[in-house]
Amino acid sequence: MRVGWIGLGRMGFPMATRLLDGGYPLSIWNRTKSKAEPLAKRGATLVNEPSDLADVDVLFTMVATGDDVKEVCLGPKAVFGKSVTAKSTTLVECSSIGIDESSELRRDLANRGVQYVVASVSGNGNCVRAGKLSSVASGPEKAFQSVKPLIETFAPRGVYYVGDGDLARVCKIAHNVMLGVVIENLIEITLLAQKAGVSRAAFLEFMNNSVMGSIFTQYKTPALVNLDWTTTFTSKLLLKDIDLGLSAGHELGVPMPVTASARETVQMHIGAASLQKDPEKYLSMDFGALLETMALTAGIKVSSENKQVRSGLEV
Repeated sequence: MRVGWIGLGRMGFPMATRLLDGGYPLSIWNRTKSKAEPLAKRGATLVNEPSDLADVDVLFTMVATGDDVKEVCLGPKAVFGKSVTAKSTTLVECSSIGIDESSELRRDLANRGVQYVVASVSGNGNCVRAGKLSSVASGPEKAFQSVKPLIETFAPRGVYYVGDGDLARVCKIAHNVMLGVVIENLIEITLLAQKAGVSRAAFLEFMNNSVMGSIFTQYKTPALVNLDWTTTFTSKLLLKDIDLGLSAGHELGVPMPVTASARETVQMHIGAASLQKDPEKYLSMDFGALLETMALTAGIKVSSENKQVRSGLEV
């Protein structure tokens, strides 16, 4: 089985690496070529254009936006720019894009003879490297079963099939809505404890070992304790996904008041970036930097506690 991969950013690179390490012959393309070269040195075939991947059996995409997916799949130099007639090809799309964008892509790919499987993932690049990524998938069941072993290579915690079409998109949007709500509330209560006199490290250690702890609260702990905003996911991307969730709630008639509140806090953080010396650099940092904005509203001055704490992702 010949496998192609497009998108070697914070998530795509470690995911593709696990496929390569799993023994699959891998051909790769990335908009910034230098980011793909380390994988080429490890045995992947680096191609010049997305269209050079037209002969693979399975293509994975992990890019930033719906427009990016459309460009690499259907654009002028795209993989499926022309009808695929020689054989059946399957696209496994792992990016976080809107349901409407995904449905339109599905229709266009069907006209080109391409089977389309959505395989959204839960976790960040560190989770991939630690073998703690999971995936939710939808699309034609037969096509899903044929690519499931490949997905399991980078999502060993489980690959969960939820049905045909774009149902996995709904699950991923709901997942990222919870991400926004949890980080906002986790920061709220951490600051509450800090203002009362409890260190962030002590409070989060208690939380992580309580019934309320999770993989997420544990792996965000080092960042919240030591103010390490090395990017795993930006605030702008988080806001985009929360808005997708609120839009879906509006369309389906599902009230989402807690989500709406968390959304405004994230928006406040993004707006506050204009007060920084370098707003763009500030917004390129991890969404956990929301702690600094919320600390200001609570009248708290935060600094790194310089504590070595476990993330739960140690390899």
